[in-house]
Amino acid sequence: MDRVQAFGKNFSASFTPFAQRTQQLIKEQLGQAEDKTQLPDEYIELEKRVDALKLVHQKLLSVTSQYSNEAYDYPPNIRESFNDLGRTINEKVSLLSQAGSPAEAQAALTAPPSAKPQPKTFNHAIARASLAGSQTLVQSTEGEDPLATALEKYALSEEKVGEARLAQDAQIQSRFLAGWNTTLNTNLMFAAKARKNVENARLTLDSVKAAKKAAARGDLDNLSEDARAEIEQAEDEFVGQTEEAVSVMKNVLDTPEPLRNLADLIAAQLEFHKKAYEILSELAPTVDALQVEQEASYRKSREGA
Repeated sequence: MDRVQAFGKNFSASFTPFAQRTQQLIKEQLGQAEDKTQLPDEYIELEKRVDALKLVHQKLLSVTSQYSNEAYDYPPNIRESFNDLGRTINEKVSLLSQAGSPAEAQAALTAPPSAKPQPKTFNHAIARASLAGSQTLVQSTEGEDPLATALEKYALSEEKVGEARLAQDAQIQSRFLAGWNTTLNTNLMFAAKARKNVENARLTLDSVKAAKKAAARGDLDNLSEDARAEIEQAEDEFVGQTEEAVSVMKNVLDTPEPLRNLADLIAAQLEFHKKAYEILSELAPTVDALQVEQEASYRKSREGA
């Protein structure tokens, strides 16, 4: 029986403040509350800044979270088979160089995977399509075909660009997405909890004030010592929770992590585009030379005709 009574007292002690806060909140929403304790201007300003920071994180993460999806730029209209994704372009080119017949060449293109399936990125898809096109020309032409040669080299380069994109994505996931998700789901959550504590303390304070005022028939100067002590205790709790929330919000707003994470995002993107530029810059002169050579051969054949 003693345990039951103790439980009842503990439940009542925890439920009563909640009920008082709820009742006070309903009165405020209905416009029936006479007095509402005002929050400091500094606190209100910090709340606005924290809300803005949260919105920024939510919006940018809703877009950049795509970096966690390997196939974010993979064309939806492409239909590639398991064999198409079986080998890297480098592996296929190596196998093709050893092929002695069209049948062996086709077998090299559709060789079973040596490891996991190849990535589904736009660059890898271009590489696979280019190599397939190159082999189609090779198998239908006697002698060397400049376009077939160019397509094979383009395929090798596009695969390198695709690998650079995957390296960029990995960097962004670890250095940007992880950091911004931590700020959103941990730091800003701490701030939200601190703000909730302030709101609860304010509602408790105003409910106590309203109850004591009603008990004193509206004459706050005629409160008992116990009533004054209860109000002062609620005021101290409100002030303490407000100071704590101000500290938490300032810490969230002042931390350099979000800007550092953004710098890492930009650095990863810059590194990818730099590598892509270098890869394609190395390829372009080779393809240009093949084009010039083919045009010269074409003009010569026209002149001979």
